[in-house]
Amino acid sequence: MAVVDHAGRVRPTPRRSWLGAIADLSETRYWAYWLLVPALVLILAVVLYPTVWGIGLSFREMRLNRLDLGTGFVGLKHYRALVEDPIFWLSLQNTVIWTVTACVGELLLGLAVALLLNREQRGFRVAAVLILLPWFLPNVVAGHMWALMLDPRLGVVNDLLVKVGILSTYKAWFADPNWAMAAALLVEIWHGFPFFALLLLAGLKAIPQDLYEAAAIDGAGPLTRFRYVTLPQLKTIIVASVVLRVISLVNSPDILLILTGGGPGRSTMVLSLYAFLKVNKEFNFGYGSALAVVLFVLLMVFSYLYVRLANVMKD
Repeated sequence: MAVVDHAGRVRPTPRRSWLGAIADLSETRYWAYWLLVPALVLILAVVLYPTVWGIGLSFREMRLNRLDLGTGFVGLKHYRALVEDPIFWLSLQNTVIWTVTACVGELLLGLAVALLLNREQRGFRVAAVLILLPWFLPNVVAGHMWALMLDPRLGVVNDLLVKVGILSTYKAWFADPNWAMAAALLVEIWHGFPFFALLLLAGLKAIPQDLYEAAAIDGAGPLTRFRYVTLPQLKTIIVASVVLRVISLVNSPDILLILTGGGPGRSTMVLSLYAFLKVNKEFNFGYGSALAVVLFVLLMVFSYLYVRLANVMKD
């Protein structure tokens, strides 16, 4: 194309730079969609593709130590094997116990700590940092630290319990099927309660003081104010934090892997740890993927039902 200047001469149209093209595009209603493209590509590459590939792998045979079996399509073979696998059902039961107990314990302890730290007292800022320290520790560090503290020969916990007369002799906590899960839950609750404490403390800071003053004028005591003012105001945070924490507890078996390895006698075996061992020790990627898919479905169902129930209770 060409243009005619003021002297009547025909001149070619100057080529627009790519910056000019972007400037023109930014003025259209499609600009917002173009800005989403990098995030969508990242989600597809990091989240969606591995998820779909893992689901597809659960319908195939893939065992690195049995290459003679091939990598063909086997349909629902792994899922039928799950139904007949007693370790799967034991792991499912342990997963429910592990998740419910840890989440409830962390929520209650975190709420108590948040209520305590919400008071404007001298030295509470330092106490808040110290209380939140367990959450800053990596799971590997926290697991090995507690494994040493609860060691039957050198552990300081056993030494203290023997000295005060609670125990008559040192106890191998993680070698006893009756105590291994409880000891591991103690470590998990200690490590995870700052997650709830931090979120709930932020929620407490956002509650208007006018609500408490109005309730006090109406004659409401501390428990009544907590029930009808504090808890309703924290409900959204509690629902979101519980869902996030349940997902984390179900998907992260590292504390159990360090402390017990699923034993003794599979008394602490959970589904995520079972899938991990199937893949990393037996190299059975097909069966491990089937376990992961079951976990994925269970978490999706739980999240939907929990949020729906919370909304119904709110209404």
